[in-house]
Amino acid sequence: MARKVEKSEAEWREELSPEQYEVCRRKGTERAFTGRYWDCKDDGVYRCSACGEALFDAATKYDSGTGWPSFTAPVAESAVEEHDDTSLGMRRTEVVCRACGSHLGHVFPDGPGPAGQRYCINSVSLELESRDGESEE
Repeated sequence: MARKVEKSEAEWREELSPEQYEVCRRKGTERAFTGRYWDCKDDGVYRCSACGEALFDAATKYDSGTGWPSFTAPVAESAVEEHDDTSLGMRRTEVVCRACGSHLGHVFPDGPGPAGQRYCINSVSLELESRDGESEE
C-alpha cells in the first residue's frame, strides 16, 4: 500500500504552483491539448506532482485523442483510488493519488486493452521521471 501524505491546505498551497493547487487539491481540470504530457512519447514513470508517488508507467500511455495523457492502467492498483463523481451534472469516476489524495483526473470504460480502461489524467498532476531516474523538466 502507498504511504500516506498528510498536509494542511496551507502547506499544499505553499508547495504547489497555483495551477497544481487548483487541479490537485480543488479538483480542477486543465484545458485539453494544453498540458505538457498530452502528446509526450518519452519513456519513464509518471509520478504524482504533489507527493512523488509512482502512478503510471509510460508503457501504458496511449493517444486517446482527448487532449489529456491517457493510460490503460496505473502502475499498481494500490497507487490510485477511485471515487464516484457526480459534479457537472454527469456521472464519472474520479481518480486520486492514494498517497496524498490529490485529484488526477477520471477513468472511463472506453479504453483499449483487456480491461478496457482509459485513465484520463491532467498533466499538471504528473511529473515524468525517465527510466534513468531524472525528472523531465
